[in-house]
Amino acid sequence: MPTNKQRRQAAQKRLQRQLERREELAKKRRRNLLVGVTVLAVVAVLSAVFLITGLGGDDAEDTAAAPESTSESPVPAGVVDGSDGTCDFVPDTSGSATLTDVGIPPAEVPTTATTDLTLATSAGDIGLTLDQANAPCASASMAYLAQQGFFDGTPCHRLTSGGLSVLQCGDPSGTGTGGPTYDFPTQVTGSETYPRGTLAMANAGQGTDASQFFLVFADSQLQPDYTVVGTVDEAGLATLDAIAAAGIAGGASDGAPATPVTIESATVAAP
Repeated sequence: MPTNKQRRQAAQKRLQRQLERREELAKKRRRNLLVGVTVLAVVAVLSAVFLITGLGGDDAEDTAAAPESTSESPVPAGVVDGSDGTCDFVPDTSGSATLTDVGIPPAEVPTTATTDLTLATSAGDIGLTLDQANAPCASASMAYLAQQGFFDGTPCHRLTSGGLSVLQCGDPSGTGTGGPTYDFPTQVTGSETYPRGTLAMANAGQGTDASQFFLVFADSQLQPDYTVVGTVDEAGLATLDAIAAAGIAGGASDGAPATPVTIESATVAAP
């Protein structure tokens, strides 16, 4: 069992890592980007970029630029990504009016097994299985936010179709710029795919995961830049199919759902 001195030393190291990472993240634009590429055509290569807005930023620059490739490690040196049972949940000190303060999750997180999370929405229930082994920080964050009531009464503000077929939720403000007052490391290997039934985190670049997530209702082509948190159950996929079938406001391929979708409650299954 760690001594009090060892605990203090570990806490000091975590704080130092957080301060270093906060300085690095302060240089990043604060916007959630979800960049998608359409499926390659049989004869010609076609691509398109889809943006899913989030945590603020400079529109002119962000719209033109995609997140960097994940060929190198997305986690800066010294930042803890949860693989050792500890996560760097870094406070966001921007003071943005669209951020909601619900505290910060405990640094120590589970790294084995799964946990179930049910989203009761206005369109029907969506059951999620969080992968604590492969996405410990994201799983712990989603469970924590659900337990704090963070998702309750919040809209799913974006629906896309085509090469990128997702419903995005997790922003209490409904503007695409909201979230909690903390970030945590993106956890990817570079080999991630996003087939139907995937639950993943949206982000503003590596290391800026927060609360916004997306639910994939049809196989989607994306760069492996987004933490895969877990999966959607069959009943949840049926709910997503119904939401997608209702269409997107204005008949667009990217925008608010034509029939508004609200997360009424988010419940973590008892251990």
